[in-house]
Amino acid sequence: MSDDAPGLASIEDFLKLDIRIGTVVRAEPFPEARKPAIRLWIDFGAELGEKKSSAQITAHYEPDALVGRQVLAVVNFPPRQIGPMRSEVLTLGVSDGTGEIVLVAPDQSVPDGARLH
Repeated sequence: MSDDAPGLASIEDFLKLDIRIGTVVRAEPFPEARKPAIRLWIDFGAELGEKKSSAQITAHYEPDALVGRQVLAVVNFPPRQIGPMRSEVLTLGVSDGTGEIVLVAPDQSVPDGARLH
């Protein structure tokens, strides 16, 4: 199989993504979004600082319960305008059995800003 086969990514493709850990410092409902969402402010440490994200995670999470939780996010995509908010990072999750999003997080605390390898 060739390195450029459809559907396959190279290690170089993966390395282009900057996926970091951050701690949610603020979360609130985002009723202005087209689909139910929560607005997040995530601290990625001294190098990147605090970034905003809109996440469609309302089925499993309440805003207050997210504060202090570590999450993974892609931090080098261009910002996207979502309603009145500019989402600066893509918070990562996986679909559960019904298609609702469950956040991806480390199984122990790690320094904010640490990069996924």
